[in-house]
Amino acid sequence: MKKRCSLGIAAVLLFATLAPMGAPAHAASDIGKETLGSKNGWAAFSTGTTGGATATSSNTFTVTNRKQLVDALGKSSNTTPKIIYVKGTINANVDDNNKALGLNDYKDPKYDFNAYLKAYDPSTWGKKVPSGTLEDARKASQKNQASRTVIEIPSNTTIVGLGNNAIINGANFQLKKGTDNVIIRNIEFQDAYDYFPQWDPTDGSTGNWNSEYDSITINGATHVWVDHNTFNDGAHPDSGNGTFYGQEYQHHDGLLDVINQGDLVTVSYNHFYDHDKTSIIGNSDSKTADEGALRVTLHHNYYENTVQRTPRVRYGQVHLYNNYYTGDVKRSEYPTLYIWGAGKSSKIFAENNVIDVAGLSAGKIVTVFGGTALSDTGTLLNGQAVNAGSSAGLSSSVGWKPSLNDKISPSASVKAEVTSQAGSGKL
Repeated sequence: MKKRCSLGIAAVLLFATLAPMGAPAHAASDIGKETLGSKNGWAAFSTGTTGGATATSSNTFTVTNRKQLVDALGKSSNTTPKIIYVKGTINANVDDNNKALGLNDYKDPKYDFNAYLKAYDPSTWGKKVPSGTLEDARKASQKNQASRTVIEIPSNTTIVGLGNNAIINGANFQLKKGTDNVIIRNIEFQDAYDYFPQWDPTDGSTGNWNSEYDSITINGATHVWVDHNTFNDGAHPDSGNGTFYGQEYQHHDGLLDVINQGDLVTVSYNHFYDHDKTSIIGNSDSKTADEGALRVTLHHNYYENTVQRTPRVRYGQVHLYNNYYTGDVKRSEYPTLYIWGAGKSSKIFAENNVIDVAGLSAGKIVTVFGGTALSDTGTLLNGQAVNAGSSAGLSSSVGWKPSLNDKISPSASVKAEVTSQAGSGKL
């Protein structure tokens, strides 16, 4: 792990002449020193979001592998401001010598997938949640993987990719309760792959396979800015998952989730593509403590061939503006199911979003999961003006109005702005 001078990459990271809407407050040549603008979404509320911008040279690092990254972050209690530059590809499923780890390395000696399938076959096991030796062995295997896959991000941290090829593969960045003030930018997150999905016969009418890891989980943290990143399934597309008990053997969970009173989050200029369950904001109707939290802004994000949850919301005041969605409801892999999910007590305020999804009707933009209201203006669906909220039978009275946003672009310019500027390697 190299410590570095914070101005060492000025020549390659100069801002474009035409800066995107929501440009950082500190528009320096070094993106590690940049902070969130004062009106750039919910993460600007109150103290704002500066990450590790004030880090000294002794707390500024360039990392090229998992061990270096973890060492630079320190323990979850390490609140010292720090800037971490990611160079090249970092794989999470490796040991401390950077040797690759996989299913057989993580697998508990008592875990046998074929035996698991036989033991919990719904035709004999029924609708009970799996329990016993084989399920315990699956959990132990998953715990072994989590010890490498899950990487905790502490407060006052900036993590940015160098150049246009910084990749984090197979990791789950966890930002837990008590963590505050984190910036993550200019990184491609690939393939947060769970080797040991769980069968849950109580999930839906026919049961489902559920996996454990998101690329980024904002799990109770506050003041988080996630900007100009790319998210995808990497080397394990869903087409390779297979089917058991009549359901897809799903190895991926979300790409970016905000749960358990996570709050004051801005998600901007990211490219999400080729994924199923993209982003959930609030993960249970029963978590009533989420009311008043889960305040999230999503703007200028590019959702390409994402099936659902872009996002799905419970409880939160969520501002969606100038996002661009593209796909096809009949696509053989990653077909669009819906765009926004209106869950219990959700308060989505949508402005000037553009949806180019073949075969999608206005009434299918929103799936209602117990929500009652959604404010929508300026939405274009395949070139036509629509109102997604009223088309779903929802009230437009969400009880709040956003004030923390830069200028909102007209719908007609959203596609060009987003496709040219969203994603890693665009800063």
